[in-house]
Amino acid sequence: MPRVEYGADIPDPTQKFDVDDCLLLSESPKRIFLQFFSIIGQLDVKMKRKLSEEGEDVSERPTIKKQIVTDDWAKGHFRDGLFDSEELAAQTERYSKSKPYKHGVISDLITPDLLCSVRKEIQNSLSFTLKETDIYRIYQSGDLANLDGLDGASLSRLPSLLKLRDALYSSAFRAYLSAVTASGPLSGKKTDMAINVYTPGCHLLCHDDVIGSRRVSYILYLTDPDQVWKSEWGGALRLYPTIFIKDEDGLESKTPSPDHSMSIPPAFSQLSFFAVQPGESFHDVEEVYGDGEVDEKRVRMAISGWYHIPQEGEEGYVEGLEEQLAEKSSLVQLQGKADRYDLPETRVSRYDQEAESAGDEMLTEADINLLLQYMAPTYLTPDTLEELQEMFSEESCLRLETFLSKDFTDKLRTYIEQEETNPLPKSTPELEKTTKWRVARPPHKHRFLYQQLGSNCTENPTPIHQLLNDLLPSNPFRKWLTLATGLKPESHNLLARRFRRGHDYTLATGYEEEQTRLELNLSITPTSGWGDDDDDGADGDADDDDDDDDDENNPASEKSKVEASATQTVDKTNPAATSSGGKHPVGGYEIYMAADEDDTEGKKSKSDPAVYKAAGEGGDEDDGVLFSLPAGWNRLSIVLRDKGVLRFVKYVSREAKGDRWDLIGEFDVDEDDDDGEDDEKVEEQEEEEEEQEEERQQLRGE
Repeated sequence: MPRVEYGADIPDPTQKFDVDDCLLLSESPKRIFLQFFSIIGQLDVKMKRKLSEEGEDVSERPTIKKQIVTDDWAKGHFRDGLFDSEELAAQTERYSKSKPYKHGVISDLITPDLLCSVRKEIQNSLSFTLKETDIYRIYQSGDLANLDGLDGASLSRLPSLLKLRDALYSSAFRAYLSAVTASGPLSGKKTDMAINVYTPGCHLLCHDDVIGSRRVSYILYLTDPDQVWKSEWGGALRLYPTIFIKDEDGLESKTPSPDHSMSIPPAFSQLSFFAVQPGESFHDVEEVYGDGEVDEKRVRMAISGWYHIPQEGEEGYVEGLEEQLAEKSSLVQLQGKADRYDLPETRVSRYDQEAESAGDEMLTEADINLLLQYMAPTYLTPDTLEELQEMFSEESCLRLETFLSKDFTDKLRTYIEQEETNPLPKSTPELEKTTKWRVARPPHKHRFLYQQLGSNCTENPTPIHQLLNDLLPSNPFRKWLTLATGLKPESHNLLARRFRRGHDYTLATGYEEEQTRLELNLSITPTSGWGDDDDDGADGDADDDDDDDDDENNPASEKSKVEASATQTVDKTNPAATSSGGKHPVGGYEIYMAADEDDTEGKKSKSDPAVYKAAGEGGDEDDGVLFSLPAGWNRLSIVLRDKGVLRFVKYVSREAKGDRWDLIGEFDVDEDDDDGEDDEKVEEQEEEEEEQEEERQQLRGE
């Protein structure tokens, strides 16, 4: 099992490096995740330290001559018969007929002696850094393309790894893959590979690998050669089919299905590969499941990377091709405007004009009676509302515990716990046909179950329907929001959501409007173990229920809760949850992060989602996290969101005790800025008119 070290050998972050030293993992139209650490520094530091500890003088070690890679030398490191014409023809045929898009799998690719030696070198000589973003949780090395930059002493510790890299990027094997995939010539100059280690809880969510000059993606597995990987351990490469949609004008768009259709489990010395295709080569890596076991064999180690188009000076180089590919990628994403078919669709509802023009935002007796059917009484007292508004004006966020009343939460808990005992269909069509839920899509943006305002209403509405259709969109609740925040909602967009264990998440998206908006999250997850010490009432302890009953009618107790929650809203500690056994995070937390900013050298700041996890674990307070909300029971959060602020819900691990449940609302607000600007304009106009009148009077006097 590789020794996983938490950044112990990361080089000085101020050292110079360029983009070739970075692992570019995934890109969307608005996001590029750059892993800013240099493998040269990592390997060189570790090698020199190891040699020094053993008493060797590093400076006196001889340099290693670079291997001359001939076709015969390279072929000698692959299994016998791989390059035979019959084998090549068979691989090509299988590749051409594969679905959901063209991909290949080659078993026993590398000679066992070489690959076993590579495993030992990795275990003994390399360190890995935990990287966690909205899209993945992985232990990574840096870019192995730069092995040649190491000194001879360091390279002497990695001879097999160097051989493997040279064989994989040899002209013989590049020609082989080019023939199988019909992808055209592949570069031998631009190598791009790294070692990724997935332990239980690690995962990589849906993406298409389209970045720059990538032409073919590959994964070479280095799992335990003495233990066959079991499919129930997870860790499979999963491929997603694309769905074609035609609009009323006949324009066709492609979007990935929310369900994968091909699963390829890992196997030692197995190569999985496919041509990178914009808008089509969508895939993910299934979570590695621990199932509560401590099993050192459940370590999915692999070398993954890409073959690129030929670079300048190489045969097959076409000037400007990389730029053309980038333009084509953007065109595929924009042409047809597939995002208009994203689900859930936005349904913004304005409050009725009569309510808006009433002008009286104080709660009437009728308002209070309606709110008391759902909310804890203490959140309706004038003192509490005044205190909330004061805290919100200072922090721009609130986190309120025990928000709903005990009578209502008793019904709500019973309903949710009963729902979780009923297995859900696995396929999206069957699930949407047989339940009240719909599946959010496409999966390279988000996936979760949802219900919208006004949907699935019945004569006997569920407690979730009551919250979604009766409380949150009501004018009394709008008044309450105004009193609690000092901001007047003008419209709302509401959802009830359920994040299934081992399935669901949202990836980071920015808010691009100029006007700020209120965002609400009512967390109603009844299970515990989500990484928050204040999981009040989680798992339904009788003692907790009694405490909630006392707190609900005790203003002093409620006041202390409000004060405590206000402190928690600005807590920048890492919100990652751990399972009950403490083995790995179970996710499910929602994060707001500062907008990306480039520093003076053009590098990403720490507000990049790609580095928030490492920043939090390293003790760096400047991790860009503005607000975090672990899943919990009966907890309301309210956030004032500015332009550019990122938000995502972390993938929910299968190790979680239950699904993550919540209701969310987006409220456009009137901040009275326009009124202030109008007043200023009126004053300026009046002053200008007075000056003009004085000038006219002076002219008359003359």
